[in-house]
Amino acid sequence: MIQCAPQAAPYLVAHITDLHIKAGGRLSYRRVDTAGALRQCIDTLLALPQRPDVAVVTGDLVDFGIEDEYRFLRGILESLPMPVRLMPGNHDSRGALRRVFADHADHAYLFAAGDADAPVHYRIDAGPLTLIAFDCTVPGHSGGRVDPDALPWLEAALAAAPQRPTLLMLHHPPFHTGIGHMDRQGLENAALLEVVVRRHPQVERVLCGHLHRHITRRFGGTIAMTAPGPAHQVALDLDPQAASRFRMEPPGILLHWWHPVHGLVTHAVAIGDHGPAYPFFDAQGKLID
Repeated sequence: MIQCAPQAAPYLVAHITDLHIKAGGRLSYRRVDTAGALRQCIDTLLALPQRPDVAVVTGDLVDFGIEDEYRFLRGILESLPMPVRLMPGNHDSRGALRRVFADHADHAYLFAAGDADAPVHYRIDAGPLTLIAFDCTVPGHSGGRVDPDALPWLEAALAAAPQRPTLLMLHHPPFHTGIGHMDRQGLENAALLEVVVRRHPQVERVLCGHLHRHITRRFGGTIAMTAPGPAHQVALDLDPQAASRFRMEPPGILLHWWHPVHGLVTHAVAIGDHGPAYPFFDAQGKLID
């Protein structure tokens, strides 16, 4: 009798971004409870029918990059039972981030670069997937920049396991979105990054933050996307000269479902308690009218 090998299980990655945590739970922009929003985000994750295997956070972890903010953030994140993989955004401080998480063994990947203020580049395995963080933030600047000198590291990280499906993580999206004030603080040298990504077809997604909105675009033969924020969203105004504003639109995250047969599928998840799941059919299988 021939026995079939058991099929590999699906793997779930929660993609969160732009937390903007302030110390002590202070409001951002005098009106946004970012700490409360993150706690509600965590409640939503834990209430999903299938719990994510790992959570990734693509930058702007805190608002001003000070250690008190990271300590406050760390206390909130400790309620998540799955591994959490962090990287900085333009609001973050690499040194402060590393100092606060220095004694946390699960965050040893943050120290791969050695120098506390060096870019947070890392490559780690997560179940059947590879996660690569490529830090393109520029200290003191809102915009990002692909450092040509860092591209050999990225090339080697991608070449190390060409058969493993890979998620490449940035903070700034490597494409224009039409939201003028955000595009003006976009990613310099994105074309150089695109050339590298195109050479590695195992890159399933380029995961980004910064825009506080869910936006997708083809990039380097794959799909690049930003995730919505768990608190406030950048206002959708495609006038190139539109003012820099945010709105309290419904918050969300992305959930990336990897299946060994069907590949990677991305779901947008609304944060909050939206009531129970109601049936379409009654007990006799009849559509409820």
